[in-house]
Amino acid sequence: MLVCASMLDMLATKKKQTVIKKHQVHDKDTGSSEVQIAVLSVQIDELAKHLKKHKKDNHSRRGLIKMVADRRTHLKYLERKSKPRYTAILKKMDLK
Repeated sequence: MLVCASMLDMLATKKKQTVIKKHQVHDKDTGSSEVQIAVLSVQIDELAKHLKKHKKDNHSRRGLIKMVADRRTHLKYLERKSKPRYTAILKKMDLK
């Protein structure tokens, strides 16, 4: 199977840094739930575009399903811990 160059570099460093900057809670924040949800959302969007073009790429489809489940887990955690932050990230990311 031939692997696309875009699949090898799932999310370019510059793009990931801009997503982190946009959603971080404080200056050194790289791992809060909001940042992880945002990064996963961007990866999910890119992978969904790839799968529209390559319909039989079942290995990537499995990865997409795992990412969606991981994002859902982060959202449930955030909803349980802080309802205002949960609603804010939903509006900001245009989810649900």
